[in-house]
Amino acid sequence: MLNLDAPELYYLANFRKALAWLDAHHRDLMDDVEHAFVADFPQVPLPAQALLVRLVMRKGVHFRVSKLRYAEIGDIPTAAAPLLEMGWLIDCAALSFDELGALLLKDELAAHFASDLPGGNLKKSEVLDHLRELHSEPRSLADWCPNLDERLLSLAIGPLCDRLRLMFFGNLAQDWSEFVLADLGIFRYEQVPITPGSRGFRHRQDVDDYLHLRTCREAFEVGMSVTEVLQQLGDFCSDSPHIGERHQRLLLQLAQHLERAGELDSALALYRDTRAVGSRQRQIRVLERLGQDAEALTFVEQVIAAPHNAEEAQLAERARTRLRKRLGLAPVAKAAKLIEDRLDLRLPRAASVELAVAMHLTEPDAPVHYVENTLICGLFGLLCWEAIFAPLPGAFFHPFHTGPVDLHRADFHARRSELFAACLARLDDGSYIEAMRRTHAEKFGIQSPFVFWELLDTERLEQALACLPPAHLAAWFRRLLADIRENRAGMPDLIQFWPAEGRYRMIEVKGPGDRLQDNQKRWLAFCAEHGMPVSVCYVEWSD
Repeated sequence: MLNLDAPELYYLANFRKALAWLDAHHRDLMDDVEHAFVADFPQVPLPAQALLVRLVMRKGVHFRVSKLRYAEIGDIPTAAAPLLEMGWLIDCAALSFDELGALLLKDELAAHFASDLPGGNLKKSEVLDHLRELHSEPRSLADWCPNLDERLLSLAIGPLCDRLRLMFFGNLAQDWSEFVLADLGIFRYEQVPITPGSRGFRHRQDVDDYLHLRTCREAFEVGMSVTEVLQQLGDFCSDSPHIGERHQRLLLQLAQHLERAGELDSALALYRDTRAVGSRQRQIRVLERLGQDAEALTFVEQVIAAPHNAEEAQLAERARTRLRKRLGLAPVAKAAKLIEDRLDLRLPRAASVELAVAMHLTEPDAPVHYVENTLICGLFGLLCWEAIFAPLPGAFFHPFHTGPVDLHRADFHARRSELFAACLARLDDGSYIEAMRRTHAEKFGIQSPFVFWELLDTERLEQALACLPPAHLAAWFRRLLADIRENRAGMPDLIQFWPAEGRYRMIEVKGPGDRLQDNQKRWLAFCAEHGMPVSVCYVEWSD
């Protein structure tokens, strides 16, 4: 007899944990059907529970019984009987031809539709393309293939389970396997207190709005026109920051499609309707393509006066140079050109140019580490752990978050300004060293959006603490907080420590034919402004 505590039923135990969590934390978000499912599921026989969860976790909604083999469940038809009685499974679903094609092998298609196929050895895709033109009406499996000795089971509650999964995780990108990885100890998560005020969805309308946006996005991705998607989207509005951001990103995606299609006026109008990051840059580009240079220049000046981030400011400056030149206006004085501390090397060819440079420059008392964006971000994550994982409304709403949901929202820092100020104050009084050591010891291995533990062991942490001045740490961390999405990338590839001397240098590596990217130039300019030692190493292969 099955026992819920049996190791092989880990997936069922986890699913039941999720249902219990939903009942405790999200009961007010569920309708009567969902309440009934949560209450009734534990009452059906364990083999039926296990089978349903197995099917929910599989791809698709239609399953051939002959392909379902689970030793812990045993006889599939017997396990399925209570689920069919509950209406959670059905066994006579109508299948479109594409759904049928996904269930059958090429030889089975050829056998059941032999009279409709031309001669020759066709690929399965060619068989499907040919038969699709002849068969458009949905039918049951028995009607499609009367000679096939097969039974079909189909999930009738797939959408309901998707909605429950959305309520639990706050998105549909995560799935129930998160439990498995946590139970096996592969992933460990920070345990943030969950309260009704910290949930991602405050009321059922938030869930409906999320699913509506997802339906519209999926319709667009399978070929629906922008006009039809906008009609389906309707007069959408949400006061949830999380959902509002998803709405803005969808509008940006639709506008970009119109721009690529050459529908510039429509694209411009839609860009003006979205507040998504990047929309103002695209507006400038479209105005230029429309030949409206004077209007573009006026808009560029507005962007330069109040840029959303450093990347937008950089691109706007370039656009201003182009536009003023085309309009016959005097150029604006350029900022002083960055003077690189250049290092040129000729090295034997290697698979990784960064590792080759690190190996070449390493000295017994001056190790070089390949860190790229991980070291500064990791140190920031250690110092500011409690601010990052603060249980603010809408930031955490289940036990499997690697970081706060609003990490890349414009108000991420503002919502936690006092917490971050307290963390950064440790750099002024010297307590940061002990605080970072303590966090490293207590939190090692816990998932974090900033700390990559395998690249920040105790030895490397101690070298960093010995060599990096707190003033430099403070400057880096404040730049990160100004725009986390943009400024967490572009940092120099290598860092060299001289622990005995308490100094360091960062090294950006460029292989043959490579050049500095925009985000790298911004970081180098920032480091130069604050007197941080950075070299740019250009490598040529000696062979």
